[in-house]
Amino acid sequence: MSSTVEKIKERLTIVDVLSSYLKLEKAGGNYRAPCPFHNEKTPSFFVSPARSSYYCFGCGQKGDIFTFVEQFEGLDFKGALKVLADRAGVPIEAYTSASSMKDKSQKDRLYELMEAATVFYEQQLAQSTEAKAYLARRGVTEESIRNFRIGFAPHTDTSGWRAVTLALRGKGFTDTELELAGLSKKPEEKKGDLYDRFRDRVMFPISDTGGRVIAFSGRILHDVEGQGKYINSPETPIFKKGSTLYGLDKAKFEIRRRDLAILVEGQLDLVLSHQGGFTNTVASSGTALGDTLMADEEKGLLSGLGQVCALTKNLVIAYDGDKAGLRAAGRAEKIGLSLGMNVRVAKLPKGCDPADTITKEGTESWKKIVDSAQHIVHVYVAILMEHPLSDLVRARAVRDKILPYVAVMPSAIERAYFIREIHKATGIPEAALAEDIARIVTPASAPPVAAKAPPVVGVQRTVRIEERLLAIVFWQKSIPEPSIDPADLQRRLEAIIGEERITAFEESGVDKINEKIFEVEILYEDPKRLPKEVEELLGNLEQEFLTKKLEDVMIELGNAERTGNTEMVQELLTKTKDITSRLNTIKNSRYSSQ
Repeated sequence: MSSTVEKIKERLTIVDVLSSYLKLEKAGGNYRAPCPFHNEKTPSFFVSPARSSYYCFGCGQKGDIFTFVEQFEGLDFKGALKVLADRAGVPIEAYTSASSMKDKSQKDRLYELMEAATVFYEQQLAQSTEAKAYLARRGVTEESIRNFRIGFAPHTDTSGWRAVTLALRGKGFTDTELELAGLSKKPEEKKGDLYDRFRDRVMFPISDTGGRVIAFSGRILHDVEGQGKYINSPETPIFKKGSTLYGLDKAKFEIRRRDLAILVEGQLDLVLSHQGGFTNTVASSGTALGDTLMADEEKGLLSGLGQVCALTKNLVIAYDGDKAGLRAAGRAEKIGLSLGMNVRVAKLPKGCDPADTITKEGTESWKKIVDSAQHIVHVYVAILMEHPLSDLVRARAVRDKILPYVAVMPSAIERAYFIREIHKATGIPEAALAEDIARIVTPASAPPVAAKAPPVVGVQRTVRIEERLLAIVFWQKSIPEPSIDPADLQRRLEAIIGEERITAFEESGVDKINEKIFEVEILYEDPKRLPKEVEELLGNLEQEFLTKKLEDVMIELGNAERTGNTEMVQELLTKTKDITSRLNTIKNSRYSSQ
């Protein structure tokens, strides 16, 4: 195994690998990018070709090409090894090797089991005239059937209830493994033999980003009352619903290349999208949209949508045009917005899904729908303004239907922008909109809050920026020809964080200070760039402090509202406006300097 790893590292540089996931920018002898493992606007993720490693000064994630692929794609080491070996053209021992089964881990056995089940379902599809005819009617080509490894779970009339169970038992897999993988179930009374979970269904294998099958979603072929149209694998040791999206293994690099992800709901929507050339499409059906950036904070593994967010900030959501589709889209939209993504909505004809649109109208029609997608808030505001409503009813609709989307945005600046946009369209005062958003963030039913503990990641990020700037101060003081005035930087820094924070750094010890100075010397090899970098860091730091201050003021505002203290409400609204104005100034100064 070690020789395989060495061969891969000989053929793939860390820049080759990471640049296929991230947009790397040259920084002296290193490269940098916004960190994929935490939300940030200013890049603090650095890649060192000389050391074949990466390090994020914002969240502390570090490693080599293997740890990166593991963390980014949510894989174990063997999964990462497969991804990189395939890319490097290095052969590795197949998981289906004849080595002793008892020497394999539980997960290895489950991967083998799911692969064997996929082959079985593929063989059953080849023998089923009805299942093949169904796929042909839906417009799925033979090539797509092969590419997506679509299969068929036989009908009980022809196979009984145990087709896959018996077939996989025959290959040496145990009942415990069949049940653990979610392929077989015990009767409700827990007596009797295992039976197949999937029966009379067209089977769509769900793969991890390394291409290993980890779950299935099955679409019923003959509609039966009481039977769901789709059933999906349960969570298993190798399948966590929030950690992947259907088709992400095939779409990940196209999403990065096109700087756009299209999110659809159904498997057929995805298959036909890819078939029509929209290979940057992923689907949520059969999996789940994890509502955080990370699927596993402890291991540093990204969620399915977190991986998409790291590949691109641009997301077009194209769910079915019926009520159920719109409800599902609403949840996806909120999650995307909460991750800081630019979420747009593709407007489909009522009652149509992407698969129908592509099949009936063609790919050009689908392209126009995707290209004309608009930001979710603008879409909902436009829909609201189309209806002849009284001012009061419209105001309530804005509060109930639109403001919840604004409230989840992590950026105070973006919230302020959309508050202004809603005000322009509806005439509702900005202060009133901000007040209602504060109520959404801090519900009226919640007890008064004296103080709110800041998020750990936010605190860590603020401390790292502080330490970076303080290290620059000490570094520049120690060299004969500084690139900036260290005394001026220290004064400006003190105005933001206070003298006591600077004193604490000074007293942290020579070893820590020297370590931090060494870091900034590496980061800022080109002295000409240092003044601009310092301004960016100062802006980031002030923005962090102001954002925290704005959150505190919002909490106070909610408390004042609940107690009926109108004088305090007005005072806090003024503070909110002042802080937002300063945040906008910071943002505008960055744009003007670019």
